[in-house]
Amino acid sequence: MRKSNNSSRGNSQGKSSGNTSKRSGKAPSGKRIGKSRVVEKSEPKKEFKPRKKFGKPAKKVESAPRPKLKTLSAEGMRLNRFIANAGVCSRREADTFIGAGMVTINGKTVTELGTRVLPGDEVRFDGRKIEAERKVYILLNKPKDYVTTTDDPHADKIVMDLLKGACDERVYPVGRLDRNTTGLLLFTNDGDLSKKLTHPSHNKKKVYQVSLDKPVERGHMEMIAEGIQLEDGPIAADAISYIKADDKTEVGIEIHSGKNRIVRRIFEHFGYRVKKLDRVLFAGLTKKNLPRGKWRLLTDKEIKFLKMI
Repeated sequence: MRKSNNSSRGNSQGKSSGNTSKRSGKAPSGKRIGKSRVVEKSEPKKEFKPRKKFGKPAKKVESAPRPKLKTLSAEGMRLNRFIANAGVCSRREADTFIGAGMVTINGKTVTELGTRVLPGDEVRFDGRKIEAERKVYILLNKPKDYVTTTDDPHADKIVMDLLKGACDERVYPVGRLDRNTTGLLLFTNDGDLSKKLTHPSHNKKKVYQVSLDKPVERGHMEMIAEGIQLEDGPIAADAISYIKADDKTEVGIEIHSGKNRIVRRIFEHFGYRVKKLDRVLFAGLTKKNLPRGKWRLLTDKEIKFLKMI
């Protein structure tokens, strides 16, 4: 993986960036200064390798057994979380319903937001009994032309169409891929994990394979690694490399930013048109043995790994 250092920057922008740490001889702090401050990274260089093409059909993946429903702990669970876990709505929406008097515990209407549900309590929402829902984690290899949404009457195809029959629980996508982007997309009803995987502060690794309309200049690769200024702020790739030495239209890029269309906008900044964009790795999960358009449940080992990182 090629990562450029400060000495490789020869453009006029780098000369006028006002990088005082470079003039004083002090070691770079790692913080971005100005519009195009080079981000020093201590991680070892990484290399992207071409994806193998397998002649044999993908093996059938056995779905992981569904975990048993966890019971409430002795101290109970906040009512809004209990309702959200039951797949009724989000916690914020649950607070509104609780305040409106639509929730009862053991036959009594509850309006206090801090109320806790204890083991053995009967909770009803709008007259219907609800129970804490098991956590579900589904990995999809998204095809092109599917919109990442749970409901869109104006879209011909949405990703939820591909999950029909996967589970009875209400799951939703973790992050999003635009209509023309393919690759890994995770679904779950675990709100805490979803927030952890999508929040920029957690720096969850995402790797994309990019096919462009013309060869990418090495100088542009170096600038992307060092950091560039887009209309919504600075951005730098964690790693970037040609996938094949003899084909400079195929690039692998590692990035943790969750900004909208960020990979496409990075290359469009230099005048390239992205022909194909495929997410091949997300938070340690890969597409191995998962054909395009298919899904599978995560294994217990994968779930534990996601919660640990």
